[in-house]
Amino acid sequence: MSDLLKRLRERGWRLTAQRRVVAEVLGGDHIHLTADEVHARAVERLPEISRATVYNTLGELVTLGELVEFSTDHRATRYDPNAHRPHHHLLCEGCGTIRDVHPTGTPLSDLPESGRFGYTLSGVELTYRGICPDCAA
Repeated sequence: MSDLLKRLRERGWRLTAQRRVVAEVLGGDHIHLTADEVHARAVERLPEISRATVYNTLGELVTLGELVEFSTDHRATRYDPNAHRPHHHLLCEGCGTIRDVHPTGTPLSDLPESGRFGYTLSGVELTYRGICPDCAA
């Protein structure tokens, strides 16, 4: 069982067949799918699932704090089920693969007071970009 599915069961979230399939599709490490990719994978498991149901379920999971929405290319929103462990993303500019990374250090403290313009910081999102070994070969 995926971590997401387990968390949803522990919360007592009503798991219809459609919701369960969406949660299963989002299970695993380094999952960063668009809504259309979630829908395509969900249809393979449950052919009658609608695009609207997938979008609604993704929205509910974001509202619950079980998914994080982000974009690396300023176009397609991606959904990350690794919502409970702080991390950043590593993006291959060749093939588009995205990996979760956990660098040491504290990016919040890297911004000096003089560069905060009086803001009280609550978080930071970093995307490291490069070329993966497969694309570099």
